[in-house]
Amino acid sequence: MSALRTLAGQTAIYGLSSILARFLNFLLTPLYTSKGVFAPEEFGVITAFYAWAAFLAVLITFGMETTYFRFANANTASPPAPLPRRGREDAAGAYATAFFSVVGIALPFMLLSALFPDVIAGAMRYPEHGHLVWMLALALGLDAMTAIPMARLRHEGKPWRFVAVNMSNIGITVGLSLYFFAYRMPHDPLIGVGHVFFINLIASGVKFLLLVPQWPRFAQFDRALLKPMRAFAWPLAIAGLAGMVNETADRAVLKYLLPADTADAQIGIYGACYKLAVIITLFIQAFRMGAEPFFFNHAKEKNSGETFARIMNLFVAACMAAFLVVMLFLDVFKWFIPNPAYHEGLRVVPILLLANVFLGIYYNQSVWYKLTDRTRVGSTISIIGAGITLVLLFTLIPIMGYMGAAWATLACYFSMAVISYVWGQKHYPIPYNVSRVLLYMAGAVVLWWGCEQLALEGVVKYGVRAVLLAGYLGVIWRMERPVLRPLPT
Repeated sequence: MSALRTLAGQTAIYGLSSILARFLNFLLTPLYTSKGVFAPEEFGVITAFYAWAAFLAVLITFGMETTYFRFANANTASPPAPLPRRGREDAAGAYATAFFSVVGIALPFMLLSALFPDVIAGAMRYPEHGHLVWMLALALGLDAMTAIPMARLRHEGKPWRFVAVNMSNIGITVGLSLYFFAYRMPHDPLIGVGHVFFINLIASGVKFLLLVPQWPRFAQFDRALLKPMRAFAWPLAIAGLAGMVNETADRAVLKYLLPADTADAQIGIYGACYKLAVIITLFIQAFRMGAEPFFFNHAKEKNSGETFARIMNLFVAACMAAFLVVMLFLDVFKWFIPNPAYHEGLRVVPILLLANVFLGIYYNQSVWYKLTDRTRVGSTISIIGAGITLVLLFTLIPIMGYMGAAWATLACYFSMAVISYVWGQKHYPIPYNVSRVLLYMAGAVVLWWGCEQLALEGVVKYGVRAVLLAGYLGVIWRMERPVLRPLPT
């Protein structure tokens, strides 16, 4: 089996449960945004809290997932720093050290959040929601302590156990959400946004308990390995934090930059319509789950650069096909948000879809600085992106509202992709086919724009769009089919 097909298999298996977990948010959006469940201002509270949660999750795990992969494979690639002999030979030492490093951050975080929830809620401008703070903090801490055990399942090639654990989390979340918001809420006015956080806490607790048997013994914790692991991890952590600024700061700062009487409703509208970009983000997440260990394991193979370039072509083609599916049939997709009060925000969807394509391109390119142990490059690029994001958010939101947030996101991810490409070609040249990548992107955008100019309605409209979409996919298949053949060895 070729390397590309191996990656496709890993992406399909490991990404299955991760896709479903993210798709869960998409499927629960119709429930949460239905009339009689959450109005835009209530959904805005949920959106803002989970924007902060994404940032905090990266802070707690501190880049240790990627660090674990790197050090567990230290005997098959040049190590990032002089390592003790055990660090080279014993992946169990890397696992225990990464795991207990995360636990050492998660426990104090959970304690402080439980002791001072009202103070934290006040700083977030939600002083009446202190109870949401401690529930979310406990769930975040439990999730963080499952991150390294889940990474170990990926590293050891146990995809079905990985899927089973994630599916339990998904099943509990879906089941309890349906119970509270579809069954009980119509008859019980006390059911509210707090139940979303309660459900999250229960699901995280069950996942935590399922992974307790995977815990390493504390005796395996390697103090000599801790220092080089932290040295490798902290640039990744900074990059991750900056990345979360790029990804979630828009929904967090809207609360501070919009008028107080409309902020929550605007955040809710923006957050709900943001969900329609989920198809591309789902694929990106699934791809990363399979790609990160794949890149490390195949970096030393002959023609690895050509393989990575081929992967980029296929990745962008898949993302732009997803872009067309959503945008050509947005009139259908919008009803996943049943309440028309949210539909005014649909104009952000094409901007956010393109932004996420550029983010995926950047993730593809990040292989060069990880394989050459220049992890500080990742943090530098992400910090630059965060700077662009914050400047544009504070400049555009007061003028354009949440549309300014969408444009800031696109500008950020485009800039990061360009910077990473230029920088990477100097240190780890990969023969990316830039013209083909741009052709796929421009072709999809022009095709969508052209369809918008046609004054068609009903069956004819969707028939024409379906034919054009099929034509786009056919062209991609014809161009990329030879790429799926194995490279000569």
